[in-house]
Amino acid sequence: MKKLFSAIFLSLGVLFMAGAANYNSPSDDFVLIKGGSFTMGSPESEDWRSNDEAQHRVTLASFYMAKFEVTQKEWREITGKNPSNFTGDKLPVESITWLEAIEFCNALSKRDGRSPVYTITDGGNTVTWNRGADGYRLPTEAEWEYAARAGSTTPFYSRKVPGAEDVNFYGHYPYQIEQNYFNDEVLETRPGIYRGKTLEVGSFKANPNGLYDIYGNVGEWCFDYYGDYDKSAQSNPAGASEGTRRVYRGGGWNDFGKNLRSAYRAAMPQNNNAYNVGLRLVCNADDSVKGTVTTREAANTGSKKSAGSGKALIIFYSWSGNTRGVAREIARQTGFDSIELELVKPYSTDYNTVLDQVQSDQHKQARPELKTKIDSKKWAEYDTIILGYPNWWASIPMPIATLLESYDFSNKTIIPFCSHGGGRFGQSLTAISKLAPKAKLTAGLSVHYSGGSSLSKDMEKWLKKCGMK
Repeated sequence: MKKLFSAIFLSLGVLFMAGAANYNSPSDDFVLIKGGSFTMGSPESEDWRSNDEAQHRVTLASFYMAKFEVTQKEWREITGKNPSNFTGDKLPVESITWLEAIEFCNALSKRDGRSPVYTITDGGNTVTWNRGADGYRLPTEAEWEYAARAGSTTPFYSRKVPGAEDVNFYGHYPYQIEQNYFNDEVLETRPGIYRGKTLEVGSFKANPNGLYDIYGNVGEWCFDYYGDYDKSAQSNPAGASEGTRRVYRGGGWNDFGKNLRSAYRAAMPQNNNAYNVGLRLVCNADDSVKGTVTTREAANTGSKKSAGSGKALIIFYSWSGNTRGVAREIARQTGFDSIELELVKPYSTDYNTVLDQVQSDQHKQARPELKTKIDSKKWAEYDTIILGYPNWWASIPMPIATLLESYDFSNKTIIPFCSHGGGRFGQSLTAISKLAPKAKLTAGLSVHYSGGSSLSKDMEKWLKKCGMK
């Protein structure tokens, strides 16, 4: 039995060694997170938990973690570029892909005389992590959650639910506002301001581990591919060896309180970027974890000519009409086929009533039945799905979830667009990523309400960028 466990650990590239050599902290901007064991994930009683947060025990070696998210100044010094949507030296860098983040880690390691951690081959489709290297790297999901929790077992590291005075997020919507929208007096943390942008790193009080902005501001890339947790006890897990989505954690400036929870998992293709996702650096504290981990992109993502005839379909759900107007403009400019989703039991036309209905459906992850049906042969004709919806409570409407689970999106490209009241895509792209993991997900277009007088020009620019015109 001992030999069996030894073989398992070696195959994962994990081996604890007695008398491990210690590494120095890179600078005073890093804190030591002492190793230990914790329960990762969330209990089934936690409000707004997802099924992918199954609890399991994890043991971690010690590591250093940066107090702050990487700033635009730091990024520009290494890369010579600044891709960020919001600009300022002390603002966190964002709009970076996962691959760009690990390339930055390697370049920074070389500059500082540390051993680069990652080997990138096959155009970025294969990445090997040298687990014993002393260079800069991304945290694993487990390391991130362990550091964020700081010994807590509650949804957040603090007993009190964080508000806009504690975290940079969509402050109008603190945790549990959804089911108390018309009676927020019952909430421990009341709605606050929504800044609608990133803030300088370190603008709020640190968590008990000395980490600033671990919730909000920007989400933070992790090493792991997204997938179901192994519920068995684990040591220094690094995620699956193959996948289509990489994990990021912590929520961003436009996230609702429910998506700041320590256990919440967001995901996105490693070649995609977003205006609310950046990174925080980690280094090994010693060489107690050895070996390598090799990860590979799953082979079947993206549109293939053999899958259909190269046709595109606009398919959308609209309640107020804003998304319908955007869809019609796409159809006008492209001539693509268009389908509007209808429900067997439509939501109410009354605003206050529909709020209760959609919040309830989202809370219980309902799948309302679609009246709209698409023939399987017709569905197979389309390689590209231009998918539209309103941003409801920082995610997709549940009719879109029904659609994603009802049809095979393998080998199709999803081009998303949404109408919103200020939160842009929220976490709707994560929801799509999770429900259609075998589709290629491209950059989308978020439209403020109906888009106004600039909609036509904005649409034309976006469609050209997507190769649709």
